[in-house]
Amino acid sequence: MISVLLPYRDAAATLGEAVESVLADLSPEDEVVAIDDGSRDDSAALIRSFAARDRRVVAIASEGAGDTNGLVRALCVGVASARGELLARMDSDDITLPGRFAAERAALEDDPGLGAVGVQVEAFPAAAAGMQRYLAWQNALTSRAEHAQAIFVEAPLCHPSTMIRRAALDAVGGFRDVAWAVDYDLWLRLDAAGYGLAKVPRVLFRWRMRAESMTWTSPKNTPACFLAARAQFLATRLRERDRPFAVWGAGKTGRRLARALEAHALTPRTFVDIDPAKIGRTARGRAIVDATTAIARATSGEWLLVVALGEAGARDEVRERLARAGLVEGRAYICAA
Repeated sequence: MISVLLPYRDAAATLGEAVESVLADLSPEDEVVAIDDGSRDDSAALIRSFAARDRRVVAIASEGAGDTNGLVRALCVGVASARGELLARMDSDDITLPGRFAAERAALEDDPGLGAVGVQVEAFPAAAAGMQRYLAWQNALTSRAEHAQAIFVEAPLCHPSTMIRRAALDAVGGFRDVAWAVDYDLWLRLDAAGYGLAKVPRVLFRWRMRAESMTWTSPKNTPACFLAARAQFLATRLRERDRPFAVWGAGKTGRRLARALEAHALTPRTFVDIDPAKIGRTARGRAIVDATTAIARATSGEWLLVVALGEAGARDEVRERLARAGLVEGRAYICAA
């Protein structure tokens, strides 16, 4: 059984379209758990009208005041009320396209090791250039291996487009109210626990772009918060590897990651850069070495490389160079920005 968790707050303008798209794609035995998080408009009345004519709609309230922590609270209330072993997400202003839930269910059934699966996403209205690049990157990740390689770069799944295995969610402690985005926190915890993430290679979800959405307004979605989340989980991974690491990238991105790791008592052995002007200098008190030296040390197993580059296309260029040297991502190096 699929339970769709749909929290909402003051969403009367878009909620009806969102619910109708979900109901059109669900089987008769599935359900939509709609959680009111302190709405002051007609949203709750709209959900009650859906529930009155479709038994699949379950109307509940999180009894919150609509504060900034409301999403996590609403999701936790929804999980407690849901009957399904598969928990799909949906937001009150997005649109599920036909075939989404069946495709996600099939992916989870085909691979018992998956903790969550999403679909490719279309933004509407047209997204700004930065979001277009992010969605193109996200949509290009489909396999379990690709998501694992991307986990320390950015959130690889669009949260409201996903379906989550309840057993996996329970195993990692459910949804948490932490200092960074609730979805990235969950993906990081699932990955750390050994659960895979994947994506159905079809556009089956429309993600509405609104300036007032939490994606843009939540203080937990800032680059600094994402960096803090990345550093905490990456620090655990680096300790597990138990060997010195070098940060490939002596620019702002690499230095910021190194500083965030220092908060977890981890310091890189050195920095790596391809700019001749930087070689031989220092970054955060550590020497900057050339790429040839770094690759040799990684090949021998002496160093683990952490690739942290902010320039567009730079990460892929380094990946290609390391692959040509015979280095395997996830073993000899990790991409973390």
